[in-house]
Amino acid sequence: MAMTPEAKVKKVVAQQLREIKAYYFYPATGGYGRSGVPDIVGCYKGKFFGIECKAGKNKPTALQEKNLKDITESNGIALVVNEANMHNITELLT
Repeated sequence: MAMTPEAKVKKVVAQQLREIKAYYFYPATGGYGRSGVPDIVGCYKGKFFGIECKAGKNKPTALQEKNLKDITESNGIALVVNEANMHNITELLT
């Protein structure tokens, strides 16, 4: 089965997170999950992060933007990652 463009972005991001030994997971959505939560959340060097993965010209929804803003306002790192910056995760988290 072919991987979606967004899944490719997530895979590249996750590989870098493993390489830098960041703690991360993919939150469940629907059911008991919370809508608008970033695709990948975790912690790196004591700093909470949320990464919303997009592909092509796709942009975060209003609810995703609100969640990213909430993370930033709590002194966390909120990122929107796509093909243009998906290889720069280490730099983006430091």
